[in-house]
Order: sequence, then structure tokens, then C-alpha cells
Amino acid sequence: MIKNKVLDALVGMAVGDALGVPVEFLSRDLLRNSPVVEMVGYGTHNQPAGTWSDDSSLAFCLAESLCEGYDINKIAKSFLRWYQEDHWTPHGKVFDIGVATSQALRRVRDGVNPLVAGGVTEYDNGNGSLMRILPLAFYVQNMPIDERFEHIAMTSSITHGHIRSINSCFIYIEYILELLKGIDKMEAFQNMQKTVNAFYKEYSICSEHEISKFHRLLGNSITESTQIYEYPEHEIRSSGYVLHTLEASFWCFLKSMNYAEAVQKAVNLGEDTDTTGCVTGGLAGIYYGIENVPAHWVEALARKNDIFLLAEKLFKATQK
Repeated sequence: MIKNKVLDALVGMAVGDALGVPVEFLSRDLLRNSPVVEMVGYGTHNQPAGTWSDDSSLAFCLAESLCEGYDINKIAKSFLRWYQEDHWTPHGKVFDIGVATSQALRRVRDGVNPLVAGGVTEYDNGNGSLMRILPLAFYVQNMPIDERFEHIAMTSSITHGHIRSINSCFIYIEYILELLKGIDKMEAFQNMQKTVNAFYKEYSICSEHEISKFHRLLGNSITESTQIYEYPEHEIRSSGYVLHTLEASFWCFLKSMNYAEAVQKAVNLGEDTDTTGCVTGGLAGIYYGIENVPAHWVEALARKNDIFLLAEKLFKATQK
């Protein structure tokens, strides 16, 4: 029987997200003195324990859309349905949304093509597309790399159209595809670096300046050879900037020995705790499996049964 890695991914993502929701925006210093070690409720957004944020909501919308194939307009409409009608919310009401995502979805609502709805300036590089991109890995996993990149770019651009956001999603997905092979996470990381660097060399996707932004993740700097997992914690940022989120998530995952340690490390970095927890949780869920996520955390998840059903549906759809 083939293991349902979609379930591992979606639950891993949502649990990490829910761990971070109550302490979103709190500083690292504060969390160092009072770290998150368990699933708790209320706090920043006054939500019960097990409540996931817009990160997981939009990922679930994407997953649901992909069950019927890839259609950019349907994906955008699903996001809009969440924004306007509270679709795929944990408790029937949107309680958190990023500025860039809100602006882009209003453009979609007003008839703008989803492919050009997302912001494209350097200041439009929040983590709002990275946080929800994970389900796409299961849809694109058997495509050639140039087609994978195209689908990732289109999906990101609904809300975040700058190449830095797209590249962040691409690197994350490429690492996930290596992890899905069932190999050691460090070997998977090295494989991802080789694949992504070769892709950038073969295809003129973006400038060397943009590619250089990812040197801590891709190991492609001619002046610095330090890998992301070798940096001390004080050099890892956890703001809402997409590159900070991607670096922090890889750092937490690569420096941890199990699922719980990875997401606790992510949340306790402070600031954008739900998204760092979500992005890290996706990696850790895939790698360690749902059986290694603390069972009481899974039980606490809002709409747990709906998440399980969605994972089963997407798994079946992507096995065809």
C-alpha cells in the first residue's frame, strides 16, 4: 500500500501553523523566556487551541482545487471564496490576512487576470505565496522541471508575482520533491541545490543578482561557502519577508531530530510564528510522517476530519 504523503504534508503544515498562531508577532527574546512547547489557545488572535491561520486555509483551498486538475482561475476563485465567504476557515470566519494577499484578491474580485493580480515590486515579497504553495508539489512532481517552475510561478503570482517570491516557492517545492523520494534530509538538500543551480544555469529565468539572494540556501556564492544550517540562530531572521521565512524553515528542519523539535524551534524564533511553523511543519511532516507528529496535537486540530478527507482526495487525484 502506498503511503499517503499528502496527509503527512497537510497535517504537518497545519499543526506547525496552529502552534504558532497564539504567539504571532511576539519577540524571540520573550519566547526564549517562555517558549512554546505545547499546543495552546487564545493569545494573539484569541482563537482556541488547534486553530490554523490563513496560511493553511489558502493551502487547503489550493489542494481542493488541484483535486480537479490545474486551473488558475478556479484556484483564484477558491482563494476569493475564502476571503469573501469564509471557505476553508477553521471556525467559519477569516481572522488573519496579509496586506499583499488582501490587495491581490480584491484585484481578482474586480476582474483582474489572476496571473497578474499579485504585486511585482521588490516590496511585494512577503511570505503569502510560500505559506500556501505546498500542495502543488504533489501535482507537479512528475513534470519536467521547466513545467514545474511555470506552474509554481503562476500559482505564486495570484498574490505574489515578484521573481523572489516565485523562486522561494520553487526552491521549497524542489526540496519537498527530494524529500518525497524517502532519502536522508541532508542528501535531499544537496540534491535540491544541484537541481536548482543547474536549472538557473540552463534557463534564463532571472538575473544573477536575484539568484545571489538565495546563496545561503543554494550554496552558490563564490565568496561564502557557509550552508544555511551552519549559521547561528542570531543570523536567522523570522520576519514576514519571504526569504527570511524560507531560510528559517530550512534552518529549523535541518537542525532538528524530529517533528516536534522542528516546529517548536520554528515557532520560538518569534515574529511571524504561524508561517515559519507552517512552512517548517510541511517539510517535517513529509519527512517524519504523521505517525511521528504528537497525536494530541493532531487531535487538537480544527476540522481534523475535513483535513484528512481532503488529503485522501488529493492523494487519489495525484496517483492517477
